[in-house]
Amino acid sequence: MKTIRSELEALADDKYKAFSSKLIPNINLNMLGVRLPALRQIAKRLVRKDYESYLVETDLLYFEETMLQGMIIGYLNTSWQGKAKHVTRFVPKIDNWSVCDSFCTGLKFDEKEKHDVWMFLQPYLKSKEAYEIRFAVVMLLFHFVDKQYAIKAFSAFDRIKHEEYYVRMAVAWAVSIYFRDAPEVTMPYLKKNKLDDWTYNKALQKITESQAVDSETKDIIRSMKRKV
Repeated sequence: MKTIRSELEALADDKYKAFSSKLIPNINLNMLGVRLPALRQIAKRLVRKDYESYLVETDLLYFEETMLQGMIIGYLNTSWQGKAKHVTRFVPKIDNWSVCDSFCTGLKFDEKEKHDVWMFLQPYLKSKEAYEIRFAVVMLLFHFVDKQYAIKAFSAFDRIKHEEYYVRMAVAWAVSIYFRDAPEVTMPYLKKNKLDDWTYNKALQKITESQAVDSETKDIIRSMKRKV
């Protein structure tokens, strides 16, 4: 652990730290400013060596150490069953959108394991912890945007009542991605849902910001905005 920490400290970049820390407001981050490509190289190297001892480490001082653990889990060449125990241990360490979204992006699994992952996410969708919910929602928008899971995902979104900004933003983002990739099933949901007004209107805004949505459809989406 000390060796990896020293390596990260040697890669610290004050200018990148200043830039990155502005993107993650309201979080007390002990950030070094290590660039993501460098973190990925270290993660790939550790996966080939003794990654187990690093993943169980709880004395995480820096933002980059948490990010690194998440990357390692994503790079593991194993089944979902093999990753799940590491995911369970890692999720409580998530305390900002950057670690959450990076982790979810890299957390791949085989198509045949999709149902197992869906079931794994259910307790997190019902959690009272903000970043546990965000983890599950972001996993859905990265890995479950298809007609098979859309209606189930919408039901989950309707049940989320957490007031945390990064939870509501994640739901809005997810709805916009579902609309982008599966508009035929998402439009009926937009017309009848239980989302709070802020989340609903933010989802519409993100849809209109998408370059994948045509201008005529954007006009229709704008007309659906709720007056608050």
